[in-house]
Amino acid sequence: MSSKTEHMESEDKLANALKELEALKLENAKLREQLSGEKALDAELPMSLEEFSRYGRQMIVEDTKGIQGQIKLRDAKVLVIGAGGLGCPCLPYLAGAGVGHIGIVDNDTVETSNLHRQILHNSSKVGMLKCESAKKVLQKLNPHVSITTYPVRLGYSNAFGIFEGYDIVLDCTDTPLTRYLISDVAVCLGMTVVSASGLGTEGQLSILNFQGIGPCYRCFYPTPPPPNAVSSCQEGGVIGPCIGLVGVMMAVETLKIIMEIYTSDNFQPFLMQYAGFPQQTLRTFKMRGKKQACLCCGDQPTITRASITSGSINYELFCGKRNYNVCSPEERMTVEEFEADYWKNSGLDYILLDVRPHHHYEISHLPNTFNLTVKELRDMDGDFAKLRSKIPPVSKEKEVLVMCRHGNDSQLATRLLKDQFKIRNVRDIKGGFFKYIDNVNPSLPKY
Repeated sequence: MSSKTEHMESEDKLANALKELEALKLENAKLREQLSGEKALDAELPMSLEEFSRYGRQMIVEDTKGIQGQIKLRDAKVLVIGAGGLGCPCLPYLAGAGVGHIGIVDNDTVETSNLHRQILHNSSKVGMLKCESAKKVLQKLNPHVSITTYPVRLGYSNAFGIFEGYDIVLDCTDTPLTRYLISDVAVCLGMTVVSASGLGTEGQLSILNFQGIGPCYRCFYPTPPPPNAVSSCQEGGVIGPCIGLVGVMMAVETLKIIMEIYTSDNFQPFLMQYAGFPQQTLRTFKMRGKKQACLCCGDQPTITRASITSGSINYELFCGKRNYNVCSPEERMTVEEFEADYWKNSGLDYILLDVRPHHHYEISHLPNTFNLTVKELRDMDGDFAKLRSKIPPVSKEKEVLVMCRHGNDSQLATRLLKDQFKIRNVRDIKGGFFKYIDNVNPSLPKY
């Protein structure tokens, strides 16, 4: 090939390369123009395209007020007190719906006994703080939601600092003491409270201090229930789906408050009661409004921010607590003493009385024991003949050892047997059946 031909081919290649370069420049310019247009469009939208896709199915529900309702959810700040049986089903629905900021207060850790109902947690998280366990799940569910955790026990000294900055408080706790505290602080800050409780197969739900015009918890319950009338999930048990439904209803009511389905004109105080067994029922009762004489939200309140933070409002004294310490040291023994001195000594003549509820006893118990509950003993009114009909070998001289689940009810039973039935030699086993399992025989079922 001649040098002239080679030169011409080189010029052609150069010309083609220049044409391709010019075409690439034009294509890049078009892409920049397109991207610039998309960014401008994105900047005009109230949410990202991914958020439109994520929340689309709820925005097209007419009652949610479309895009405006979704923006209200995004801008909302909701504080959830408790990441247990009520908080666990409620939290993912709040996060999934797009509530912009969620705070979680809980200083408890995950236990195996929680897992049948507290569905945000799992076996690998046993020992982890519940608030942190919940946060991990919610962040994976919706990365657009901001989660703040407070691994502390709520009290009069920290409640205001935690509550401030939030719009709505969800009371997912299980003690009257905490309920009064949450309601009182919310009233002082003008915050609405979604409050619920659940035990066994039942639950209830209400909205308190709605926009500062609705009744507070003290309006519903000016005086707390007697301490011995209050039971917990640990004592009374709970069916997971039943308390789960109540938690989901809390999420529904919260969304309605945020999206302004409830207004000052249409809101009516209510108490919703759910029962899961034997037939599922849901009843809603109209409740009275604010009480003028209420000590917290009434016309002349004495419960104020200053009185709460100073500690002058004694919630423990107001709500009371059960006094189980009714036995002297001589009337009690350790599980180790019971194992060494009695259980392994077949020559001793004594009665072992288990005072747990009958369905607890059926789950797991020691052999050769008798089962009578504290209530059954109390209902006998000290009638020794009635006691003998239930425990044939008993006599007033017989030694009786009393066991319960944790060593509380057994003290009450010991007192009844000694003071009312006049049985001289009765002793309580400290720590009860569960302490015996932990310290002596871990092969027994612990529920």
